Amino acid sequence: MEAIKTQQVTFKVFRFNEETDYLPYYNTYVLDVTHEEVVLDILNRIKWDHDGTLSYRRSCRHGICGVCAIKANGKGILACKTRLFDLVETFGSEITIEPLSTKRAIKDLIIDKKDFWDKHAAVKPYLVSEIEEHPAQEHLVSPHDAEKLLEADYCIQCGACHYSCPALAINDEFFGPAAFAAAYRFSADVRDEASTQRLHIVNEEAQGVWDCVKCMECAEVCPKEVNPIEKITKLHNMVFEAGIAKDNVATRHAVGFAHSIEKHGLLDEGELVRYSEGNIGVLKHVPVALKMFAKGKIVLPWNMPKADKLDEIKKLVKSSSTVKF
Repeated sequence: MEAIKTQQVTFKVFRFNEETDYLPYYNTYVLDVTHEEVVLDILNRIKWDHDGTLSYRRSCRHGICGVCAIKANGKGILACKTRLFDLVETFGSEITIEPLSTKRAIKDLIIDKKDFWDKHAAVKPYLVSEIEEHPAQEHLVSPHDAEKLLEADYCIQCGACHYSCPALAINDEFFGPAAFAAAYRFSADVRDEASTQRLHIVNEEAQGVWDCVKCMECAEVCPKEVNPIEKITKLHNMVFEAGIAKDNVATRHAVGFAHSIEKHGLLDEGELVRYSEGNIGVLKHVPVALKMFAKGKIVLPWNMPKADKLDEIKKLVKSSSTVKF
């Protein structure tokens, strides 16, 4: 019989009890792990064999409920789904296990997710439709219309994307990618009658989709491949289509981006800043602009090159545009 492959790994586990501790600390455990073990197996071994006071959430063990979401070396994961050998291959033989949000820790890896659920609830994550009390038949959805959801309904509300979002880390008002994925899921549903109301909610400054910084971290950490950034982009388009986009830096940035591609086939970064923030607003960026100019990142307007096959690009822009800015 072939021997089971093992590897020695050092685990630094976040510990904190809000009832007794002033500051968090880390306990270190050195364990031999096997190729079939996932992070949840290690947490169970630590609790059962080394320290029964360790606290964490677990339930389904099948990547469905989302409650075991934590961070490993700063990356949001599901403990029941993430193989140890994959983490070792990425990070090496020392793995730091932490809660999704250290500042919201209640006990060890358990956090208070009230902010997550409040923001999720704020976008009306449910179907709004006037139906008869005793309908004669189901309101069927065609496969074509179901595909419009773009698998946003796969979200399990684990919070991995929410607590990995850098925009949310510095802006407590920001709803976060999970809430936006939910907003898109129901706004894209052909049975829903509250899409415009929901779009008004996600269109507000500070809390809405325009404060997304496009870092792609939400797509990177999502264990169900919901790809929240795709839904945020769709919500941008839906806001324009609904005619409720506000004239601000964020929306002008989107419009300026489209105009630049249509005009040059390339992104004119200098003109994009001027278009977004105006002639006066652009003055604050002069020091950075000079450095970018020296590196060839931006060019003078009369030297702006044109992309090859610009006519084809213009046709593509025209055929793919669904709204007038």
